[in-house]
Amino acid sequence: MKRLHIHLRVNDLEQSIKYYSALFGSEPTRKEQDYAKWMLDEPSANIAISSRSDETGVDHVGISLENEEQLESTAERLRAIAAPLSIESDATCCYAKSDKYWSHDPQGAVWELFHTFGSSDVFGNDPELVSDVKQDQSPSACCAPAKT
Repeated sequence: MKRLHIHLRVNDLEQSIKYYSALFGSEPTRKEQDYAKWMLDEPSANIAISSRSDETGVDHVGISLENEEQLESTAERLRAIAAPLSIESDATCCYAKSDKYWSHDPQGAVWELFHTFGSSDVFGNDPELVSDVKQDQSPSACCAPAKT
């Protein structure tokens, strides 16, 4: 199954969890001190919020793919049109272990294509960020690379 993925930056995680839980009619499937995620079946979506940046709004959008074959097939379609694409294998991001590609559309919207194969106890590869959620003041609350 493919799921649309949207990651939003929020400044009040608890109020946002309350709002999105009401909107989706369910509690988060994962909740951390700086992050929450809903894996929805209807509509098929992976919605994540985090409080790791002073900026708010859409961090990035993406497609959560069921397996490596779907991930590589999607990447190949983007390669065929010479779209920007960077690979990130065995990545730790958003409390998960994934293989992924990052791209951006012609207007600069960041897209994450990923297949998750495990869970993590830390948000990303740098454990220092876990202890101080406001330490990361970069525009992206997630692990997205800078546009090239």
